[in-house]
Amino acid sequence: MEIEIDFTKSAQENANDYYTKSKKLALKKEGAKKAIKELEERLSEVSAKEKEAQPRILKAEKKEWYEKFHWFFTSSNMLAIGGGDAHQNEMLNSKHFEDNDLFFHADIFGAPVVILKNGASAPRETREEVAQFAGSYSSAWKEGLHNIDVYAMKRSQVSKSSSKGSLGTGSFLLSGERDWYRSVQLVLVMFVKDDKLHTVPLITFDKLGEEFKHVKVTQGNFKKSDAAKKIAAKLGYKDIDTIIRQLPAGSFRIE
Repeated sequence: MEIEIDFTKSAQENANDYYTKSKKLALKKEGAKKAIKELEERLSEVSAKEKEAQPRILKAEKKEWYEKFHWFFTSSNMLAIGGGDAHQNEMLNSKHFEDNDLFFHADIFGAPVVILKNGASAPRETREEVAQFAGSYSSAWKEGLHNIDVYAMKRSQVSKSSSKGSLGTGSFLLSGERDWYRSVQLVLVMFVKDDKLHTVPLITFDKLGEEFKHVKVTQGNFKKSDAAKKIAAKLGYKDIDTIIRQLPAGSFRIE
């Protein structure tokens, strides 16, 4: 490094000059560092905005096999599944109704088949929950009935064949004594647990012993689409289509 000395100045004056120059260089260096830092921050912001602008691929929520039907788990954690139409009733009977299951049906034309898995050994209290579920999804809701009788039968009592041949879609031949549940109230409760919408009978919800943000669904004056929007707002659940699928046919009151 070369140092120029001005011989017209004293040693102290030369020293002062170099001190002033060094301060200017230091300030320039700090300014350069600051400019580089600001540039890096700007580049980082631009990069983040570019990432946000890129389309995000949303993972579809994993669906269990039974979610194509109406479904719920009893307070004792037993699975009950119900048909949404005649074809689903057929599917439940042919593919998912096993020897140790129970078949539930409301005593009215236009009711779903509801299967309680391993229900043959279930206590009466659990069966009552499923009876309320079966009644609530029957045409009794749409007809404005507040109560309906529901019965349960074993696998061996339900058949698709009669002396006149095979029965039509959604029709079954029932034989033997039925296990009756009289004057079942039609009422459901909806809540969200682990990001999944659950629809259960009121008597099941009352037994859960857990605090969930929930809505009570009974018969009323709101059509299904309007009721679904109200439920979505109350629960903070955005999937309107799923709410609509889980509601019975008819009109609603949301509490």
